[in-house]
Formats: sequence, structure tokens, C-alpha cells
Amino acid sequence: MKAKYIIGALIIVVFVVWGASAFLKTTVQYVSIAEAKRTDKTVQVLGNIDFSDVHFDADNRRLVFSIYDSATAASSPGERMKVIYYGVVPGNFEQATQVVVRGKQGPDGFLAEKILVKCPSKYQGLEKDSKDMKG
Repeated sequence: MKAKYIIGALIIVVFVVWGASAFLKTTVQYVSIAEAKRTDKTVQVLGNIDFSDVHFDADNRRLVFSIYDSATAASSPGERMKVIYYGVVPGNFEQATQVVVRGKQGPDGFLAEKILVKCPSKYQGLEKDSKDMKG
């Protein structure tokens, strides 16, 4: 009888450890531009788009652009990073103020596998409308 409890407890422990390790493998850390350049792991980086440096090759579906640290201005010598993305350009990329890029540093720049567009202008009218509704 005691052996059944020990075996059952061991099975539960194995599944808990397996589940925790699988969860940790799927989480992707947010890092700064400087940290993203130094690591070989998949990370997420928040940055402002430098629209003077955006190039799209429609034949290869290759988007190349630069982002800069949100804490610095586009004209100042802050931390910058070249981003290379293959795929469909997000629909509201041109209106975006910031992007989150997910990927890893490569020899020619940051190879993004996913782009999340941050577009606050999409929500600007909502605050005004909600104030009007309150009276």
C-alpha cells in the first residue's frame, strides 16, 4: 500500500517538473536594445521606429528597419538596432509609434520572427467619447 503512494507521488512530481520546464521554455524575456545585441537567445525588444530607415522588398517579403531606445530621441545618439523581418508587414505599421519585435540577434541585425505594433492613435478618440458618455 505504501509503495502505491510513493509511486503516485513520484509521478506527480515528475509531471510538475516537466510542466514547469515546458512553461519556462515558452516564456520570452523583454530586454533592452543593448541586451538584445549581446544575447543569442530569443527575446522581445520594445523600440521606436526610425521611419527614415524603413525598406520593404516586396519580392522577398523582407522588411528592414531600425528601432531606437524609447528613452532617447530619433535624432540623438541613443541605442539603435537594425531589424530584419520576413513576412507580411503589419497593416498599421505606418501609423505605429512603437513596436515590439520578437526574435534573436543575427550576423546582419536582429532577425524578428514576430512584430507587434503599438499604435496609440487608434485609441485617442475613445477617451474623449467615454467622457462625453459620462455627461
